[in-house]
Amino acid sequence: MKNEQNFYSRLLAIVFVLFVTQSRAQEAGFSVKEAIDYAINHNLNVKSAKLDAVSAEAKIGEVRSAGLPQVSANVNLTDNLIIQRFFLPANFADPNAPADAAPVALKFGVKYSGSASATWNQLLFNGTYLVGLKAAATYRELAQKQVKQSRVTVAEAVSKAYYSAQVAEERAKVLDLNISRLDSLMSETKAMNESGFVELLDVNRLEVQYNNLKTERQKVQNLIELSYTLLKYQMGMPLDEPIRLTDSIQEENIEGIKAELIQPQVDYQNRIEYSVLDTQRKLADLDLRSIRSGYLPVLSASLGYGHNNGRDNLGDLFSTKWFNNSILSLNLQIPIFDGLNKKYQIDQKKLALDKVKVGQTLLEQSIDFESAQAAISIKNAIGALESQERNLALSKEVARVSKIKYQEGVGSNIEVINAESSLKESETNYFAALYDLIIARIDLQKAKGELYTGAEN
Repeated sequence: MKNEQNFYSRLLAIVFVLFVTQSRAQEAGFSVKEAIDYAINHNLNVKSAKLDAVSAEAKIGEVRSAGLPQVSANVNLTDNLIIQRFFLPANFADPNAPADAAPVALKFGVKYSGSASATWNQLLFNGTYLVGLKAAATYRELAQKQVKQSRVTVAEAVSKAYYSAQVAEERAKVLDLNISRLDSLMSETKAMNESGFVELLDVNRLEVQYNNLKTERQKVQNLIELSYTLLKYQMGMPLDEPIRLTDSIQEENIEGIKAELIQPQVDYQNRIEYSVLDTQRKLADLDLRSIRSGYLPVLSASLGYGHNNGRDNLGDLFSTKWFNNSILSLNLQIPIFDGLNKKYQIDQKKLALDKVKVGQTLLEQSIDFESAQAAISIKNAIGALESQERNLALSKEVARVSKIKYQEGVGSNIEVINAESSLKESETNYFAALYDLIIARIDLQKAKGELYTGAEN
């Protein structure tokens, strides 16, 4: 019986190990770069921007089609149920008819008639169309830049969500360490209380601190779950799919971040928002040229060819000869006066172009401000991080010495609790400062147009 129980115990242990191993194997690991690349391919905002780019290609094809040959065919079969009569003077049919004789009502036409024709139209010259062809290429450029703009936005959101989740995990590790340390101290204090060396009040104080840490640990755990949910949402990943973060927030190169502060001045062209505005300025200029080209003549040509026939009997309509016809025309439309319509349209387009130029100047100022603000934030964050590193080292030493003094009976329980609280606060502040530094670096990279430079696809 004992051997059988041991067998089932070993079997359950093997099953448990296999389950854990399989679960970890299925859990995808992502670095920051891999998370961004995943989001670029799965985020719905990026997919929506790509669909807009595809739609732009269709719009370009629509513009181009206006200059291609337009061919149409027409087939018609008519049954004149009641043939209309035309009235002629009586002497038209009978020259001898009196002048006051009633007019003659004659049928004009046959009961059945049919026709079949084809028409070819070709635009030969249209200034608006030629400008539209140039605008089509610029419109494609704008659509592609808007896709990149959505990628930059997603890269920023994913980066910040990634590090937010890591900070939450580091806070959880800190709390676990504090809980473990306080649990050991509480066990030692209980033993000392049972031996009569300390009061029960000391045990109770530690237990209150311990319970507070457990409550805070649960809150941080909820924050971790929320942070991972936000990250997967930004990545476009199913929320129930497991994910593991492979980068460590503590491995960030602080010296490398400092080096980014001494880079040359921001190149506006690196910012996708500025590039989009530049393309919009080109479109506004082409829009203005398109209205002006409306003063030019429009030249087109058309060629038509067909057959027709008419009979009083439907059967004769298809059994008798059909007669062909053809027409060739050249059309020249010359605008003379449109009530100043185009003049007012041109005024509006000029103002729209000026507005885009003002928007570019405003964006330049905004980029300069964002870059300066991010640089100052990095400097402040570096200073805060270095200060918190010193505080953390001091807090660890104070907590260590306070515990030793308490164990040797020359220190107080309150001193230990205060030291542990200060250590926890220092550890929390350290990771908060590190997170602020990384977020400031992301903001600086975005301001300089260096946050996402992935290949277009």
